Amino acid sequence: MRLVRTLVPREDADEVRAVLDEYAIDYVAVGETTRGEGAVLVEFPVPTQAVESILSELREATRTGESYTVVTSAESAFAENIDEMESRFVTGTEEDDSIPTEEVRATALDMTPSPLTYYSMTTLSALVATAGLLLDSPAVVVGSMVIAPLIGSALTASVGTVLNERHMLWDGLRTQLLGLALAIAAATAFSFALKSASFLPPALDVTTTRQIANRISPGLLSIVVGICAGAAGAFGLATGVSVALVGVMVAAALVPAAAAVGVGIAWGVPAVALGAFLLVVLNVAAIHLSGASVLWYLGYHPDRWTAGSDDAGSPMRYASVAVVAVALLAVFVVAGSIIGSHIVYDRQVNDAAGEVLAEQRYDALELVSVRTEFGVRAPLSPAENGEVTVVVARPADAAYPDLDRALSRRIASSTDRTPVVTVEFVDRQTYAPDDAE
Repeated sequence: MRLVRTLVPREDADEVRAVLDEYAIDYVAVGETTRGEGAVLVEFPVPTQAVESILSELREATRTGESYTVVTSAESAFAENIDEMESRFVTGTEEDDSIPTEEVRATALDMTPSPLTYYSMTTLSALVATAGLLLDSPAVVVGSMVIAPLIGSALTASVGTVLNERHMLWDGLRTQLLGLALAIAAATAFSFALKSASFLPPALDVTTTRQIANRISPGLLSIVVGICAGAAGAFGLATGVSVALVGVMVAAALVPAAAAVGVGIAWGVPAVALGAFLLVVLNVAAIHLSGASVLWYLGYHPDRWTAGSDDAGSPMRYASVAVVAVALLAVFVVAGSIIGSHIVYDRQVNDAAGEVLAEQRYDALELVSVRTEFGVRAPLSPAENGEVTVVVARPADAAYPDLDRALSRRIASSTDRTPVVTVEFVDRQTYAPDDAE
């Protein structure tokens, strides 16, 4: 339930009353003289789902537009026609969960804390994520997502895009990008300090840590996380549903990957840093584009987006927003093409490894996993000389000295690439009681 207070010029009061009477809304109109020529303060309760429709009608009814409107939450309302309004907009044919444009704008702005809080919490979440990655602890990584405040800046940028609010767009993008840059810097410094102080085993290979490996070789599912995070955040914002849990999902798409970039830089492994950085860039673009698309689909447009407005069709009004949207789309397409190329390459390598192990001489072997090192060469394809690691299970003490060569030849013929192939064996013993008897 919402309580709306709007101040309208006295000459428009009759048109406003006509709109409210048409909706059968119970209202109070009080004369107000502080503005010199006089005005009318109109107050009325309405269901949340009806606010946007009624305010739109009021804008069209007033020639000068409202100069003062406040929409607040109300616990309940006792009025003659309130039940009819609820039946119409809450459970009836005009049911709509969307909240007013003004409330979406205000909520998005309120979700971003002060700069000190935002950047401090982002830094702390990056440090926790870095510790979780190096410890290979999913629980710690999830904890870093919970404290990350990235949802506010992401949704602020999306709302600014669809409403042509340039200050919101730029503030949201600037805050988000600076926050991620700070997260990468913090993760790099923390990782380098841990490495230099010998808090971690000297032989630690960050490329084999599962939590890091999940971020350095982006795949289709990684892209889906970013798209769904932005879409879910927009739906939650537009319908008044709490977006706190959605904030965890947005952080899941960004914070661990940003921390992995820092780890890759500190350990001097370009493949780790590049793969994780590309994932960060792709998810930033995916979150913004999917969030803005959902808000546009739900009917949130610029205030003057009407056929009769004088400058609704003026390209200059939307130039800056259009430039940002096109730039983000270009980033998404380019990054998506790079990742798509890597996905194809990864599938070809997996198929080649499976074909080799399907040969009769390798019947005793079982494929455990295949890891392909992420890299980029011009224009948009995997690096020529990367590394492929194939993990296979074998019977104890069995030797297969030529397996690496066989895999290398098959991968080269299937992909036209010549990666360095490493084979890791996991000894396997099997005891079957029935066979022993």
